[in-house]
Amino acid sequence: MELSKLLTTDHIRVPIDAEDKVGVITALVDLLAETGDLTDRDAALDAVLKRESERTTGIGYGLAIPHGKSDGCKKLVMAAGKPVKPVDFQSLDKRPVTFVVLLISPPDQTGPHIQALAKISRLMNIEAFRQAVDKAGSAEELHQAIVTFESHDGE
Repeated sequence: MELSKLLTTDHIRVPIDAEDKVGVITALVDLLAETGDLTDRDAALDAVLKRESERTTGIGYGLAIPHGKSDGCKKLVMAAGKPVKPVDFQSLDKRPVTFVVLLISPPDQTGPHIQALAKISRLMNIEAFRQAVDKAGSAEELHQAIVTFESHDGE
């Protein structure tokens, strides 16, 4: 699985014009709806918000990975972006979120969902990748950071 093939520039929004986590999640779900990746936008949004209400997806390093399982898509779909200003996701390290990666997959497709979560987590463990994400001022720059560091991911 290549994140850079799922997170193409049309699936990346820099900046996301939202000030709270529901707004950020909604903006990314709407981006997937605009690109035609969702069959049911509302069902997808509900699934992600339900999962978020159960346990935060702010995992640290300024990253949140909101995700959900929904019949609102036919395969794993992803979107990513950077909020205009840091957003409180009640992260495990108590730091605000500056980079958000959204994943939605059908309920019967757990494998790709888990693989994508693991790959994003591994990338965020690379200090140079986090710096590249922080510096990215456009969808193209953010995509390039993913392409560059994914090739060093060791898979």
